[in-house]
Amino acid sequence: MRFASLGSGSEGNGLLVEVGATRVLIDCGFGVRDTVARLARIGVAPETVTAIIVTHEHSDHICGVAPFAARFGTPVWLTFGTLAVVAERFAVLPHVYGFDSHDVFEVGDIEVRPFPVPHDAREPVQFVCSDGHWRLGVLTDLGISTAYVEASLSGCDALVLECNHDLDLLANGDYPFSLKQRIASKFGHLDNGAAAGLLARLDNSRLKHLIAAHLSQNNNLPGLARAALAAALDCDPDWIGIADQHLGFGWREFI
Repeated sequence: MRFASLGSGSEGNGLLVEVGATRVLIDCGFGVRDTVARLARIGVAPETVTAIIVTHEHSDHICGVAPFAARFGTPVWLTFGTLAVVAERFAVLPHVYGFDSHDVFEVGDIEVRPFPVPHDAREPVQFVCSDGHWRLGVLTDLGISTAYVEASLSGCDALVLECNHDLDLLANGDYPFSLKQRIASKFGHLDNGAAAGLLARLDNSRLKHLIAAHLSQNNNLPGLARAALAAALDCDPDWIGIADQHLGFGWREFI
């Protein structure tokens, strides 16, 4: 099992998980041409993507899903709530599957465990993906943690964890007040400190990879995100990876 990011942030998101010949793309917030180029960067042909699974309907996560699926015949999985929002756009796709936010399902060799999160979308979820031995937890786009979120992520071997903003940078930045309120709300995005607090409450005894993701380009810095998470784990900040908006990150494997 291995995983890599095509890019992470408000301009687009995509995370590829691979087990054997199964390749699942979590979200696709890039145009088709851009997605193909980002896949090529990690050595993946677009027609070999087994399925796309969607976290929620915000454009930076879903805008490229239907065009990519239409071009390459890729099956798409999304919650019934998300599907209700995008039904018209997805009606032309031949393989669309709805699921409840607590449903466990399999795509090829990958078990997918969705779990609901507080975010300003219709039925948003995040995922734990597993090959039966290794567990990858993906958590971005939520305003506050919950006991269920933390139970879902405890004991993972790898985590891709939202560190969207630094509270001081957001408060003193030039975003409109209404946008600042949305980002910092319980249905917005995790700040560095909140992400660190969540991390500290997990069982991290198996953790081999930790990636800070969905960093705001205006209201955060990689060093601040790394420092917050490193304090929670008492580890070297350089051990923590960063999911870049433009470059994502390369393949991470379990040994």
